[in-house]
Amino acid sequence: MTEEPRISEQEMIERLAPALSRRSRIGAVAALVAGTAGTVFVSTLWWSEPGPLPGSTHLAFALFTVFCLVWVGYGGWLLTHRVPLFATDQVIAAWIGLAASLATTALVAAVAVQRGTGTGVALAVGGLFVAAALALAVRAHARRAALLRRMRDLTGRE
Repeated sequence: MTEEPRISEQEMIERLAPALSRRSRIGAVAALVAGTAGTVFVSTLWWSEPGPLPGSTHLAFALFTVFCLVWVGYGGWLLTHRVPLFATDQVIAAWIGLAASLATTALVAAVAVQRGTGTGVALAVGGLFVAAALALAVRAHARRAALLRRMRDLTGRE
C-alpha cells in the first residue's frame, strides 16, 4: 500500500485547473490593455480640451474613464487569480458591460433631451446594447450555475 495522503475534492479540483486557460488569459490581457489604452486616450482627450466644457461633457468623460479603469481592474484581477473561477469572470464581465451600456444610454438620452433633439434614436440604439449585454449576463449566469451544479454532482456536496 502507498502512504499518499488523501486530498479533498476541492484540492483535486484546484489541481485540475491551477491556472487560467489560454483563451481566458488572452481575454484578461486584452481587457487590461484595452482598458489602459482607453483610460489614457479618454483622459488625454478630456484634459487637452482648449476651452471650458459643459457639465454633461465632463460627466461623459468621467464616466468613460471610470469604465476604462473598471476594465483595467477586471483584467488585472483575472490575471492574478489562480483558482478555478467557474465562470465568475464571465458573470463579472457581463455585469460590467450591462452597467456601461445602461449608463451610456442614460447619458446619451439625457443629452438628447437637453438639446431637444428627441430621444428615439438614442434610446433605440442604447436599448439594443442593453439587450445584448443583458443576454450575455443571463448566459453567463446560466453557465456558472451549470458549472457549479456539475461540481456539486462530482463532489457529492450540497
